[in-house]
Amino acid sequence: MSPVESTTIPQLLANASQAFGDSPAIVDGGRRIGYRELDRLRQQAAYALLALEIQAGERVAIWAPNIWEWIVAASALHSVGAVLVPLNTRMKGSEAAFVLRESGASLLFSIGEFLGVDYPRQLDGEHLPALRQIVCLRGSAADCLDWAEFLALGRNVPAAVLARRQVAVTAQSLSDLLFTSGTTGRPKGVMTEHGQNLRVVRDWSEVVGLRQGERYLIVNPFFHSFGYKAGWLAALMRGCCIYPQQVFDVEQLMACVARERINVLPGPPTLYQSLLAHPERSQYDLSSLRVAVTGAAAIPVQMIQRMRDELGFATIVTAYGLTEACGFASICRPGDPPELVANSSGRAMPGVELCCVDAEGRRLPPGQAGEVLVRGYNLMRGYFNDPQASAEALDADGWLHTGDIGVLDEQGYLRITDRLKDMLITGGFNVYPAEIEQCLLRYPGLAQVAVIGIADERLGEVAMAFLLPTPGRTIEASAVLAWCREQLANYKVPRRVQVVEALPLNAAGKVTKNVLREWAAAAV
Repeated sequence: MSPVESTTIPQLLANASQAFGDSPAIVDGGRRIGYRELDRLRQQAAYALLALEIQAGERVAIWAPNIWEWIVAASALHSVGAVLVPLNTRMKGSEAAFVLRESGASLLFSIGEFLGVDYPRQLDGEHLPALRQIVCLRGSAADCLDWAEFLALGRNVPAAVLARRQVAVTAQSLSDLLFTSGTTGRPKGVMTEHGQNLRVVRDWSEVVGLRQGERYLIVNPFFHSFGYKAGWLAALMRGCCIYPQQVFDVEQLMACVARERINVLPGPPTLYQSLLAHPERSQYDLSSLRVAVTGAAAIPVQMIQRMRDELGFATIVTAYGLTEACGFASICRPGDPPELVANSSGRAMPGVELCCVDAEGRRLPPGQAGEVLVRGYNLMRGYFNDPQASAEALDADGWLHTGDIGVLDEQGYLRITDRLKDMLITGGFNVYPAEIEQCLLRYPGLAQVAVIGIADERLGEVAMAFLLPTPGRTIEASAVLAWCREQLANYKVPRRVQVVEALPLNAAGKVTKNVLREWAAAAV
């Protein structure tokens, strides 16, 4: 069977091993892994999971940067019918613990130390009743199995046991549980299945035009659907070679492109802006670059033109997606003019429908702004253990209500114009003001808090917080920001804070954030 015909992730790895043999699958530093070896490592890790008595349907989390072991661990847990729960590496211990508790994860793959942080130790003191074991993919930590010890556990597990478990995994089996925040600020676990994910990955990689043997540098984090599904899953399906990058460092990225002759480089607009602006760019040979896929923020037409003229990309497309839609909803097509690429998020993926509706749910004609709805095979099964939120997001006619405001043109190209949910996007990461507001309200002496997004040249948008102290209290903005850095992932931390004597309210007593945006603009 061809890899593109695979309906489960273990099947994909096995088929890719047969199709691509010893051609390179992953290059990570000094480690080069072929497709056949990758499949062997996947099975070895799967045997170890069986030795740990991981059952079908159990949730297994991964909290680590982009490394080859991440892919092996994920494909192994998929092979035994477990459900992947990726954790954002920027999360603090309490944030990660919330997701682990909500998902009921029984096993955690982590990294011993990364960027000066001991990840397992961040969970000390957290109540995690379901978590039985932590495995360090690299490095070591107290009370954790290291990677070699973990792999050794599976030596005596019969091959027939794994074979039975793999056969039991079907296209309808849950593959992952990706947590995403909503307007309430409470993260919800999005349930998606093997078959729908592989179908959308097949369609996405076909539209983008991934070619066997191409070298794919993945800067987008594996914990996000962009780095996971449009990243390593798509690369393995098409026989590409994956180059994981743990952190976004422009000089390291350019050096890798030049040295390894990288062809495919998706990422948020910030990535390409950083490349174009770098003073040393001319010292690196970037001529191998062919495919760029971006989105998540407005893009100047001039940037698209410069990406073609100065960076040499032949294919540049923008896209729009949500975790609730397996990460994919619309995409431009190769050959679309720069103005369309810059000013739209493309048209619906194959087999997917888009429409815009008014406040009463009536479908709007082209050119009129309304809430964007998505329908198709790519929609989530629902939110984990949250039927009420699932019913609010997915209506009786099968439409997903995205909370985004957009306009469709006559050709079906979508332009996102606003967000009902007030979400902002910082360097490609979704940031939800309600989550930051809830955190800030725990700070002593604050009566009320409101968070908005403000423009940032490098990151697109960043958070700004307006703080109303309780009567008689004095609040120091610097102290609040220092406290936020201890409580929140760094991309969520407000970049500006303003202490106010009153917040603007509407007749219903809700903060009018459009007024706050005017205040923020006037203060620049």
